[in-house]
Amino acid sequence: MNGWHGKLLRVDLTNQKTSVEEIDPQIAKDYLGGRGWAIRYLYDEVDPLVDPFAPENKLIFATGPLTATSAPTGNRYMVVTKSPLTGAVAHSNSGGDFPTWLKRTGFDMIIFEGKAEKPVYLWVNEDEVEIRSAEHLWGKDVPTTTDTLLAETSKKAKVACIGPAGENLVLMAAIMNDKDRAAARSGVGAVMGSKNLKGVVAYGRKNPAFADDKKMRELSLTIAKEVGADMLAGSSLRIYGTAYVPQVTNAMGIFPTRNWQTGTFEGVDTIDGPTLTENYLIKPKPCYRCPIACGRLTEVKDGPYKGKGEGPEYETISAFGGACAVDDMEAILKANYWCNELGLDTISAGMTIAAAMEMYEKGYIPEDDIGQPLRFGDKDAMIEMVQKMAYREGFGNELAEGSYRLADKYGHPEIAVTTRKQEFPGYDPRGSQGMGLLFATSNKGASHMEGDVAYEEVFSTPVKDDPLTTEGKGELVKRFQDAFALIDSSGLCVFLAVRYVFSKDRMIWPVRLSQLMEYTTGTPYTPEEVLKAADRVYNLERLFLLKAGSTVDTLPPRMLNEPLPEGPAKGRVNELDKMLPEFYAERGWDENGWPTKEKLAELGLE
Repeated sequence: MNGWHGKLLRVDLTNQKTSVEEIDPQIAKDYLGGRGWAIRYLYDEVDPLVDPFAPENKLIFATGPLTATSAPTGNRYMVVTKSPLTGAVAHSNSGGDFPTWLKRTGFDMIIFEGKAEKPVYLWVNEDEVEIRSAEHLWGKDVPTTTDTLLAETSKKAKVACIGPAGENLVLMAAIMNDKDRAAARSGVGAVMGSKNLKGVVAYGRKNPAFADDKKMRELSLTIAKEVGADMLAGSSLRIYGTAYVPQVTNAMGIFPTRNWQTGTFEGVDTIDGPTLTENYLIKPKPCYRCPIACGRLTEVKDGPYKGKGEGPEYETISAFGGACAVDDMEAILKANYWCNELGLDTISAGMTIAAAMEMYEKGYIPEDDIGQPLRFGDKDAMIEMVQKMAYREGFGNELAEGSYRLADKYGHPEIAVTTRKQEFPGYDPRGSQGMGLLFATSNKGASHMEGDVAYEEVFSTPVKDDPLTTEGKGELVKRFQDAFALIDSSGLCVFLAVRYVFSKDRMIWPVRLSQLMEYTTGTPYTPEEVLKAADRVYNLERLFLLKAGSTVDTLPPRMLNEPLPEGPAKGRVNELDKMLPEFYAERGWDENGWPTKEKLAELGLE
């Protein structure tokens, strides 16, 4: 094989054994890699009804054929498992440096199964694979764990690990790599913790070979120059990272504010990109060999919120800023740093605290249960709840279950803004209709990373789509879902799609990606074939989801019944019922959202 190593490492944690397996070339071709390979193995080997914390659930680290190549942004990996937060499939993506080092071990994928009797970590140094004790690391935060593992293995290696949140089975626990990068959503870190797996350390020099080295490098260089020129020409993404977005969504009236009670936050000017860049930015921090450099290395130099690390990104600002009504960037930075150090998904953590704030203010949660007031805008209480959540201390034990379970326990599930029990990212679907359809139909619960149609509805990339209309949104969402499945499976970053995500009549991205795949792997992919593979991946995830019992595509009551009270989308709710039939038809599913026999036959999924 080229591009692919064609090997997976299977780690039996129960019996402390490892084995190497060859990957079927037909599976390699049909599912591309990364997210595609991982869902194929998860579907084949895990009962969708399994308890996510049972030893029978499996945790899969998967790279793509373009991971660790010269392809721009070719430095991503996926973590795939059954989610404890949603009860459905989880596929979380991360960058940094770790994915390239993981691929260079000579393995495309690692499958963890069973459960270790005591805490362990995995050390992979190419063909030398060891399961080592991590008892001395249990309870340690992410930076301490990372530094210790590098000292015990190799300073040249890279680490992915969990913090206290993962150990304590917090349902929104993340897997952190390179200290500040996160495979964050759906509780993948909790599954890792349930297996007593503290970390994975990777090192190797086995760079994948290209089928056509000259053409691969030439095309990669062309794309890198084009994207780099865009960034250097004044791209907001290069200047501010994703922190430029609050002003955009706030102007549209879709910036989540006070737990989605409105879409306009009066304090947005103090928590935006210019504020972050002018006062706290040390420098942009790219993933390995990335021409975009959207990451932000930041620091609060003194005061009660003193700290240093990477972030925050837009989603963190929307969750801890607008949703919690906190207009202090230093407090948001501190909450972000704590999430990274303790191993928490900033979206679910912040949105869960926001839901608790609304319930407290409405008298649904007694102050005695929390142990203190918890009001919107109380930045110190917010930061304290982040820590309590990670350790399941006091009221943090309730927050650790996520906003849906929290609100349901107190008799007000309508307060939770979730799909499949996963908290919304920062786009209000009442003023962005396609995002509502995306959240409702996402296989992993509400997620912008499963087909972010905000590119067109919010950012006009590559074309503008009216965010308030429902017409054509079935085709739009299906197209973006397939694009993201394709990107996740290839090993690239979706931010490359800032330039190349395709509109209905613009096929630049599938053409370029099919060429990269062909020059790398030697498989003669066409644009139609890679898109069909993405469709196959999405439908297989859908089958896992349905068999897990998650059969209803809907949005929370607030999005369907409570009109936005202000802003450009004032008076609007999400009109999901108008969009679902078109979406199901575009997907080749029946009126209940089940793939038809004809669709499964078309994709080879009979």
